[in-house]
Amino acid sequence: MLIHKTTLRVRYADTDQMHYAYNGKYFEYFEVGRTEMMREEGLTYRTIEENGYQMPVHEAFLKFKNPAFYDELLEVETRVERLPLANVHIDHTIRSKERNIVIAEGYIELAFINKNTKKITRAPEFFIDALKKYFKEE
Repeated sequence: MLIHKTTLRVRYADTDQMHYAYNGKYFEYFEVGRTEMMREEGLTYRTIEENGYQMPVHEAFLKFKNPAFYDELLEVETRVERLPLANVHIDHTIRSKERNIVIAEGYIELAFINKNTKKITRAPEFFIDALKKYFKEE
């Protein structure tokens, strides 16, 4: 299993009138977590696109547990629990570093498509190769 942690701070622009992080921002926080995880593995979106692929989101789920507040430090834990085939399932847990509580949990599923034809394809070998060190051979 691949586990990555990213820290970010709730910006004032992320909050609503109640000073809570606005609900629409949580998917952005997920994106920060998965982008940094993939970058660490040499899988930037630029690299993926230069190799002829794109990764649109085809499913997303988010469950709110507690509010996050302005200026709070959050830890976004990003996990890939199985090697991708036709899509990659990425789980996320957002925690308050200061209050040590779960703020939100959810997942994103991204498909792999051919950049030119926009048709769904299997996960490219270079993507699988970058991640397989985290998984036991089955």
